[in-house]
Amino acid sequence: MKIKTVALMAVAALLLGACQQLPAAPATPAAPTAPDLSTRKVNVVTTTGQVADVVRNVGGDRVEVKALMGPGVDPHLYKPTASDVDAFNNADIIFYNGLELEGRMTDLFVKMARGGKPTVPVTEGIPEDLLREPIEFEGKYDPHVWFDVSLWMNAVNTVNTELARLDPKSKDLYQKNSEAYLKQLDELNAYIKAQAATVPESARVLITAHDAFGYFGRAYGFEVKGLQGTSTATEASARDVQDLAKFICERKIKAIFVESSVPHATIEAVQAAAQAAGCEVGIGAELFSDAMGNEGTPEGTYIGMMRYNIDAIVNALK
Repeated sequence: MKIKTVALMAVAALLLGACQQLPAAPATPAAPTAPDLSTRKVNVVTTTGQVADVVRNVGGDRVEVKALMGPGVDPHLYKPTASDVDAFNNADIIFYNGLELEGRMTDLFVKMARGGKPTVPVTEGIPEDLLREPIEFEGKYDPHVWFDVSLWMNAVNTVNTELARLDPKSKDLYQKNSEAYLKQLDELNAYIKAQAATVPESARVLITAHDAFGYFGRAYGFEVKGLQGTSTATEASARDVQDLAKFICERKIKAIFVESSVPHATIEAVQAAAQAAGCEVGIGAELFSDAMGNEGTPEGTYIGMMRYNIDAIVNALK
């Protein structure tokens, strides 16, 4: 018994010594903490001017906004540059339209989000049952939601939520700015409805270069025809031109419209085809569709762009 006791004590001593010599387990790294942005402006990068305008109205003086796509730029066909990628990497947060409006950039946004960069599609809060799903768009949703002001209000709420999450010390400011901007959008929505009502219902036919105005037509009572599909990546054929010209003649359409972000030649070809068929139709105006106007002009803001468009449409069709 004494021998067994001594042997057990010896083994215990050896095990204790071995445990004392084992290296300590590495400490679990602490989760990265969000940067405190209260001492500087929030660096925001957006794609389109419409998205940038929402962020500026909600963020106010707390944000520094860079929009990659300026006047006349088609987001459907836009290719990101090396400087764009640098801007994304240096941004505190990225806002984009979503619903594949920025077709060639979608994969990049997914990659940025997986890497931990706050990357937010401003349309994510819109209920799916309110989104258009054109047959020709292969089961995808129409991304041009800003043409229905009531839908675009969802983008304001999304930006408010995400900025407050990133910069919680300015939460009250973002909320106050959002409420003020939403009130302006309510007034804009009422203005567009009132202006549209001045056009006889039979004359409310809007013909444009591509099918960007579907939400506009649904919200404000216009029949909309686009030469190209929902995306400008879809090319119009000679048959498409002839079919649209025939429609113009049958309906005795007074005016058709070019877009600032789409080459005018497409609609001019429709006008020529209609005239060849014996129908006189004018170019009503250049509308702002996927891009806003020049910075510093009324059309360089979302509200100014929308007011310009409805005024131009009504004046041409009346």
